[in-house]
Amino acid sequence: MTHVCRQLVGVGGSCAGWVGLIFATATNDWVRTCDYSVATCLRMDELGSRGLWAECVVSPSLYHCVSLDQMFSLPAYVQVSRALMIAACLLGVPALLLVLMSMPCIRLPSNYSATVKKRRTQVGGVLFIVMAVFGAVATVWFPVGANKAEHLMSFGYSLYVGWVGAGLCLLGGVVILCFQVALITNPSRENSFFYSRRGGTAREVDSSANHAKTERV
Repeated sequence: MTHVCRQLVGVGGSCAGWVGLIFATATNDWVRTCDYSVATCLRMDELGSRGLWAECVVSPSLYHCVSLDQMFSLPAYVQVSRALMIAACLLGVPALLLVLMSMPCIRLPSNYSATVKKRRTQVGGVLFIVMAVFGAVATVWFPVGANKAEHLMSFGYSLYVGWVGAGLCLLGGVVILCFQVALITNPSRENSFFYSRRGGTAREVDSSANHAKTERV
């Protein structure tokens, strides 16, 4: 039961992190910039907001965005951050499916052994960790590049959400992999050998048959 709860915690954390990465990718409040001096921007109460897909002007009376659709003329940090975040969002689909299909409560056809489930869980956990690395690199590189290109005022809420999402994906992936290590170090009795009184030899039986024999004894 402890192993199942641990896997559920890992899956829940990874899913929450995946949602955070999708939200950060879709929104455009990654960094707040200023076209003038800091004192002028504060006095005018007008800041620029930049994301992966648009540049916006934010003020009490105005919110105007310009789409960044000139792909080949964009700075390298914007293009690389886009690619990393999109890849992280897409990797979440196979990672989640692999981990869910390996849950103990999911019954697969008889030709799928427990080893296949363990391998799927391991691959899913690794994919969540790769998502975390992609998200962390993108959310760190983008503000660094924006600060070099123009004066950076502060970080936006999208960037914070991306950091939290990357951290949750990393935590969830590590918990899922630790769940598999715990199963390897403490193997279940599913593949154990039980002594048969009739034949006098050891043979492998499933857990349900062994349970039935125990009740008859």
